[in-house]
Amino acid sequence: MTFPPPQAVAANRDERELLLGFLRLQRELVLATTEGLSEAQARWRPDGRLIAVAGIVNHLTHVEWRWIDGSYGRNVVSRSEEEFVVGPERTLAELVAAYAARAEATERSVREAPGLDAPCIAPGLPGIDLRWVLLHLIEETAHHAGHAESTREMLDGHRSDY
Repeated sequence: MTFPPPQAVAANRDERELLLGFLRLQRELVLATTEGLSEAQARWRPDGRLIAVAGIVNHLTHVEWRWIDGSYGRNVVSRSEEEFVVGPERTLAELVAAYAARAEATERSVREAPGLDAPCIAPGLPGIDLRWVLLHLIEETAHHAGHAESTREMLDGHRSDY
């Protein structure tokens, strides 16, 4: 999956495709902040605060994995604070490629699901379904899209055209 420049989500009567469209847009907004960054810039954090753009991309890859493979697919998953800090052994291009691969896996799982009311599991959240998980992924990705844009603007003044 490639990520084109962010574009508005077209109206769609298919709720599943509409939700996937909004998730895709948020991913595109996150990845628009990576354009033209050096490896050092991708790891920059203002005064050690916030999360570097590379960390955001890596974290969001793990978020989709936890919610789709874990909550929906019921596979064993884990969470680690280390996903927010990416060492020099992984390039920004590798992180973006991993995010694209995860996006494809997420979209495939959602499209193959029997419906958006497919039950999911999460500690402390009884009764959630795949619709809830998709809405949460949109929410989480949108949160970090804004975070990535703020970090990028502090870094070099670059602002999204979207």
